[in-house]
Amino acid sequence: MDIGLIAVRYARALLKAAIDNHCHEEVYQNMSNLLECYMNVPQLRPTICNPMYSKPKKQSVVLAACGTPAVELTKRFITLVLQEGREEMLQFMASSFINLYRQHFHITSGKVTTAVKLTAEVEQRMRRMVEERTQDKVEFTTVVDPTILGGFVLDYDTYRMDASVKSKLNRILIELKNK
Repeated sequence: MDIGLIAVRYARALLKAAIDNHCHEEVYQNMSNLLECYMNVPQLRPTICNPMYSKPKKQSVVLAACGTPAVELTKRFITLVLQEGREEMLQFMASSFINLYRQHFHITSGKVTTAVKLTAEVEQRMRRMVEERTQDKVEFTTVVDPTILGGFVLDYDTYRMDASVKSKLNRILIELKNK
């Protein structure tokens, strides 16, 4: 069977159970933490997939990656995944769960990159602008990248608004080269 298909099936079942048990927000937070750990801790995946470690040790590592406290449903889900020997797909299950959750609850993920730290007021205005355009709730992450020199780059869904000084200077340079 296809890894993506299996991951989506597990994720869909977890989302349904989380909604039925009224703990979907907590499970979403657990899966977000887990996915973030997979992205930021390169040793996590080889550790979880290592057959030399016992299932209880793997479970404690995964639950630690889910953040504290992991809700009971998350614990049961991790236990099931390990019992079925599907730990190599856990990262894809977490990612699929997050995507399904965002679709179900109409949440758009966005990212703002600026040269300096945004004030809360400016971040709120950008959030409202994206919410008005998408008619969804917005989860924003902000990144400070001094290489853009000034302005901002706003990414959400498949949309990108690049109002950075760096991109404007690059456009001017291309125009000057073409003349």
